[in-house]
Amino acid sequence: MEPQVLTLKKKTAKASLVGKKWFKLLLVSLVLLLFAAILAERAFAAPVSFSIDTGGGEGGFDSMKLLFTFALIAVAPSLLLMMTSFTRIVIVFSFLRNALGLQQTPPNQIIIGLSLFLSFFIMYPVITTMNETAITPYTNGEITQEEAIEKVQLPLKEFMLKQTKVQDLNLFLSLSEKEQITEINTEQLMQLGLEVVVPSFITSELKRAFLIGFLLFLPFLVIDMIVASTLMSMGMVMLPPSMISLPFKLMLFVVVDGWSLVMEMLIRSFY
Repeated sequence: MEPQVLTLKKKTAKASLVGKKWFKLLLVSLVLLLFAAILAERAFAAPVSFSIDTGGGEGGFDSMKLLFTFALIAVAPSLLLMMTSFTRIVIVFSFLRNALGLQQTPPNQIIIGLSLFLSFFIMYPVITTMNETAITPYTNGEITQEEAIEKVQLPLKEFMLKQTKVQDLNLFLSLSEKEQITEINTEQLMQLGLEVVVPSFITSELKRAFLIGFLLFLPFLVIDMIVASTLMSMGMVMLPPSMISLPFKLMLFVVVDGWSLVMEMLIRSFY
């Protein structure tokens, strides 16, 4: 009977300790909840108001304009990425990682960061031109806001049109029921709106990126075929060919200085 009494006492003591812990946790939670309620009551007691002065005095900045501005700020990074060289670079790097047979090396953060800095390197002349022709004169008060918006589009539009194929432009011109381009005329191309230039540019970038990815796959595909045929001739059917071909692909990529070659090829493809 004594061992049973001892185990019963131990269980009772453990239950009391657990109960004390839960009671303390509940008490702390109630105190924190009460403190948060007091803070919320004081925060909402005074009305929150703000005003945005547009400088004109007469023009107001209503809720719809404010909502549209916040929506534009949220979408602006995606638009800028799609209107630069970022799309082609990040897709090519993803193809390269798959061609090497690597799952998460280099990780997505490294690929995106490298693509961003390469895009900044490629787009630096365009950004400089936009700053000199539109942003700086507007901040100095030399041109109006409408003129600044028109001038800031020109360098970016010129960059996109240089990378856009005529057939892609004609595709979106036909979809928008506009006159198609038969001869390459710089003035006619610069008069096109961004609603036609941007999707045409993205389509051309996707085509070029997939073409470069196909060319990157070919040498590594040859290595996979040689390794697979060698293992089949040796009777090693159960051994995965990718396990044997991966070191050879990495060795080939390192020996030929693959990263420098790929980056140089990507940068030169925009010029």
